[in-house]
Amino acid sequence: MPLTDTAVRNAKGREKPFRLSDGGGLFLQVQPDGARYWRLAYRFAGKQKLLAFGTYPVVSLAEARKRREAAKEVLASGGDPSEAKRAEKRANALQAVRTFETIAREWFASKEPGWVPSYSVRLMSRLEADVFPPLGRRPINEIEPPDVLDVIRKVEGRGAVELAKREMQVIGQVFRFAIATGRAKRDPTRDLVGAMKSPGRPKHHRAMTRDDMPGFLRALATYDGDPKTRLALKLIMLTFVRTTELRAAKWAEFEGLDGAEPLWRIPAERMKMRFEHLVPLAPEAVAALEELRPLCGRSEHLFPSPSKEGFMSSNTMIFAMYRMGYHGRATAHGFRGVASTWLNERGYPSDWIERQLAHDERNEVRGAYNSAQYLAGRREMMSAWANHLDTIGGNAGLAARMGD
Repeated sequence: MPLTDTAVRNAKGREKPFRLSDGGGLFLQVQPDGARYWRLAYRFAGKQKLLAFGTYPVVSLAEARKRREAAKEVLASGGDPSEAKRAEKRANALQAVRTFETIAREWFASKEPGWVPSYSVRLMSRLEADVFPPLGRRPINEIEPPDVLDVIRKVEGRGAVELAKREMQVIGQVFRFAIATGRAKRDPTRDLVGAMKSPGRPKHHRAMTRDDMPGFLRALATYDGDPKTRLALKLIMLTFVRTTELRAAKWAEFEGLDGAEPLWRIPAERMKMRFEHLVPLAPEAVAALEELRPLCGRSEHLFPSPSKEGFMSSNTMIFAMYRMGYHGRATAHGFRGVASTWLNERGYPSDWIERQLAHDERNEVRGAYNSAQYLAGRREMMSAWANHLDTIGGNAGLAARMGD
């Protein structure tokens, strides 16, 4: 007699395990502790076998019957339901390691050692916010161009057109990693060329004009905000490193400040191109550091902050420039361009200038060697640049307030 929902629900444990039969080989195994297991008894190749269907109430009576009928279909076709179940488990496990998110995290782990930590954090945050929710659990070889385009369109819809472009490039890199590791056959992002919105004209870090420089130096000399911010702007102008490299600078990176050849040695892990970068320091830069030192207390950073990063935020210097009346007229990063133009006009070798700007070295061996290359010439060049700033600033030049 077939089971009923009531009979299954009310089945209680006894001193010994017992079975409640539903017919067709399906039965409910009731344990002494009250646990209830669905089982199917069947014969295959002359042997008696059992197939587990799960526990009640997770698997209902109706669902157990469906699984019984499916097993009978396998038997009718000459197959073994137990082996079919194992094959399904293997397929599901294989599918789990072929999902977009699993492969993307493998790709990320393989690339992360070559990235600066801040870039790694930003990249994974973008994947987790924009890409994994719609694509992460899907088998990578089932994702088609329209699926990727839907993801990109949502990012574009926020007005982040350039970010959308970068995210599609990352998605493409994940697919190419999957192809290389035998888990995908094609990269759907290649079919989306021309489908993305144009980001418009690129917005470069705006450089201050030659005519504005003297006025800016005078405004900086009388800046009444945090003195550490004033000194940060001075050091950006005197060293023309990237703002992120200055903000996270540590005192341990500076050497020989009381000698004839003071140097700032920025470690590779903090550099955009992952090469150690040496910055020869002009006397004006050393004076700025000496003024800064007592303002930092015992912090290891030049510009300590109670923020999560532990050092000056990315907006501090640009907001100070806004306060001085330079909103939309220049950026702190733009001083790199100002210095580069002036040095090129004065005939300094382009190799010296490019090395000082820490621009990309495509050859890893050459890049590592070049961390110190031209150092004597670059030291002379940096002093000339500092002298130029003092000259055009007049009494408000970078050395004026440092020698008070």
